[in-house]
Amino acid sequence: MRSLSVGKVTESVKEMCIEANHFLSADMAEAMDKAVDVEASPLGKQILKQLQENAGIAGEDMIPICQDTGMAVVFMEIGQDVHFVDGSLEDAVQEGVRQGYQEGFLRKSVVKDPIYRENTRDNTPAVIHYSIVPGENVKITVAPKGFGSENMSRVFMLKPADGIEGVKNAVVTAVKEAGPNACPPLVVGVGIGGTFEKCALMAKEALTRPVNKRSEIAYVCELEKEILEQINRSGIGPGGLGGTVTALAVNINTYPTHIAGLPVAVNMCCHVNRHAVRIL
Repeated sequence: MRSLSVGKVTESVKEMCIEANHFLSADMAEAMDKAVDVEASPLGKQILKQLQENAGIAGEDMIPICQDTGMAVVFMEIGQDVHFVDGSLEDAVQEGVRQGYQEGFLRKSVVKDPIYRENTRDNTPAVIHYSIVPGENVKITVAPKGFGSENMSRVFMLKPADGIEGVKNAVVTAVKEAGPNACPPLVVGVGIGGTFEKCALMAKEALTRPVNKRSEIAYVCELEKEILEQINRSGIGPGGLGGTVTALAVNINTYPTHIAGLPVAVNMCCHVNRHAVRIL
């Protein structure tokens, strides 16, 4: 049994909140380079280059890539042979977010109550998802989620008879209805199966998968490619001003489901797709 101080979790989460809000991850930087090369529209290509320039300035001057520094979503994959010491793990994660947003001078966007809407002034609480896995390591993924794209996300409770064509139509429809509002070029996270809440969680987690890594399930891999092609034929383009690169990737996660249902969730993310990953 390995002992791990929760103080290390706090320090890591703090640093990851700042990192994710100031620097593109390597896979996203590579995807943007490729997008510039393949974008057919001169205006679209110009917009992509401006987005790259903006990201470069953000990293050099330590200014957030986007003014919406998001609500912190944290995935904790905890090895079953780890024992946390020196305090509460939940409190440690929330303290890391608090310190990160305060010390990093990041915008505080979280309100205490969804109706009365008093700002918490430190961007807590974060949304934390825990999973227990074999081993003695702890994998932390911090994904600050802006709400321009979050607000465009959808859950579809399809009928089994809708099948794979229904899934394709649901995802493409969600993107078309979002139009420019989700700040394209997008990364589109999709969850298929499970229950109402499970498919939404899978879609969220799909956004943290590197955009250059396809599903290991053959039909899902093909589905990712096909839906991406359909989305990029929509003409929405970078910034919603027309072009051939509306999305950089479609990442799909699946899970078994009930005989009477076919849940599909579509979680949009903008061209920044902020996420940072560490293993303790």
